[in-house]
Amino acid sequence: MALTDGQLERYSRHIILKEVGVKGQKKLLNSKVLIIGAGGLGAPAAMYLAAAGVGTIGIADADEVDLSNLQRQIIHATEDVGKAKVQSAKETMERMNPDVIVHTYRKYVMADNIQELIRDYDFIIDGTDNFPAKFLINDACVMEKKPFSHAGIIRFKGQLMTYVPGQGPCYRCIFQSPPPKDAVPTCKQAGVIGAMGGVIGSLQAMEAIKYILGVGELLVGKLLTYDALKMEFRTVPLPKKVSTCAVCGDHPTITELIDYEQAVCDL
Repeated sequence: MALTDGQLERYSRHIILKEVGVKGQKKLLNSKVLIIGAGGLGAPAAMYLAAAGVGTIGIADADEVDLSNLQRQIIHATEDVGKAKVQSAKETMERMNPDVIVHTYRKYVMADNIQELIRDYDFIIDGTDNFPAKFLINDACVMEKKPFSHAGIIRFKGQLMTYVPGQGPCYRCIFQSPPPKDAVPTCKQAGVIGAMGGVIGSLQAMEAIKYILGVGELLVGKLLTYDALKMEFRTVPLPKKVSTCAVCGDHPTITELIDYEQAVCDL
């Protein structure tokens, strides 16, 4: 497929990069990324992926836009309050770039639907806000051999890591199992500065783009942390893949997906 004159102009700043070029831009246009969560992380990730020309973007979220979301969830506007988040996100992305096909899934991502949901996508972005969802996404991606970006934000801090099948530890290798319910405060209880979502969500989009293009070093086997008050990034080496991991180890004990219970905070 040849790029149109409009596409050559739209993506010109990509195309002049030796790491991208016309070939790389075509890869982006032919790629599929699923974002789970249209909140503080998913919002900037979705907007940058749409702007970059990722050809098919799926977005899954069961909630409606609330006024308290707008301090950080920049894909939504005041007039979207009360609207389904996936619909608001779709409209914003389509206004940004008509090249992009947006699939919406207004549903909770659960053990009985996630594998089918992620199966057709090349890369998954975890924009969720609670430990049960994060472990579910990890386990499903391991089982379906899908790469994904994990991230979390709270107060003035954030973190992210990337999992690629066969190349490093999964989320469960590092954290093993969800903490007890209410053991860790949610962002509703602890607060979160709005721009944290922009910093970390944009980095998730960058990980997806690098994976699609096959360039650079991904955060595989590394945890990137960010402390906004100190304006400090740190890259922490992670242990290698754990042979006894319950889901990606040599003899996995988790062979079916599990829905855990936990209080939900709307990132």
